[in-house]
Amino acid sequence: MYSFAQIIVFMKFTAQQIATIIGGTVEGDPLVSVDSISKIEEGTEGTLSFLANPKYEPFIYTTQASIVLVNTAFTPEKKISTTLIKVDDPYQSFATLMEFYQKQLEPELITEEPVKIHPTATLGENCYIGAFAYIGKNVKIGKNVKIYPQVYIGDNAIVGDNTTFFPGVKVYNNSVIGNNCIFHSGVIIGSDGFGFAPSAATGYKKVPQLGNVIIEDYVEVGSNTTIDRATMGSTIIRKGVKLDNLIQIAHNVEIGENTVMAAQSGVSGSTKIGRDCMIGGQVGFVGHLKIADEVKVGAQSGVNYNVKNTGTIIQGSPAMPILDFQKSTVIFKKLPAMDKKISELEKIIKDLQSKLQAN
Repeated sequence: MYSFAQIIVFMKFTAQQIATIIGGTVEGDPLVSVDSISKIEEGTEGTLSFLANPKYEPFIYTTQASIVLVNTAFTPEKKISTTLIKVDDPYQSFATLMEFYQKQLEPELITEEPVKIHPTATLGENCYIGAFAYIGKNVKIGKNVKIYPQVYIGDNAIVGDNTTFFPGVKVYNNSVIGNNCIFHSGVIIGSDGFGFAPSAATGYKKVPQLGNVIIEDYVEVGSNTTIDRATMGSTIIRKGVKLDNLIQIAHNVEIGENTVMAAQSGVSGSTKIGRDCMIGGQVGFVGHLKIADEVKVGAQSGVNYNVKNTGTIIQGSPAMPILDFQKSTVIFKKLPAMDKKISELEKIIKDLQSKLQAN
């Protein structure tokens, strides 16, 4: 049985090197080194951990981690054996350190073999193209783009600078993708929207999907998420949107800036979601809705009406204002007892009616 610390291994850093990278201050041995990371409660010698949540503070006095990132205001109440690196925000600093390390692991900037790059495609400087990648006609790819093995980029697609496609991403024709985006394995951008017209002859006649997908800058899309091309016009994912794994974005949908959406959610065709929204897991939106900015939708909700007010919080299926949902949940839990009570009252009423009729 492997612990978290045993699994996550990286190159060796000293406390002073780490402090320099993240702008922290060392309290303890600046030369102590680490080559892996751990949860603070599972820390072992040679690992780095961090303390961000106060409820985990007791573990700092027992952890065997060699280095722990802590807040600048942290003062130990008891003796500790670990070296501290004090920073303004331990969690953010930990993320910065992991980002620094990840960059050390990035592939060499080469074109591997075999690949297929159409002669009319153009690539910017410092790109990595992994084996078995396909880049179609008239594709324009910016600088510092990483295209991992088995990525497909269809004809006339445009990709901005510093964007990464992990293995197996598929980008259909005419898609437009901005700068500094990340697409994880299995993402499909620009597949046909779900458009069919009833037909007496064949049951359903496919409606050609002639639009495209536009994805703006700083978007990250999780594994096996699909973003359908528009029937006409564009499906649009605005700047800074973060989509989790296993999400379905239908044709002509628009997702506003900096909106985040958790796994297994689905947005039906032509729905427009505002900026800075937070969508929980397994949320479903019916088509042709308009959702205001800063709306929060609880997990497993079904949204079937326009949400007009900025900052609204809703949950439930069908979705309702959060306070109504919470009150309804209390009542729902009481339904068995209420049913029993109603049956008892019905019996009492029936008995009283019988007595009155007898008199």
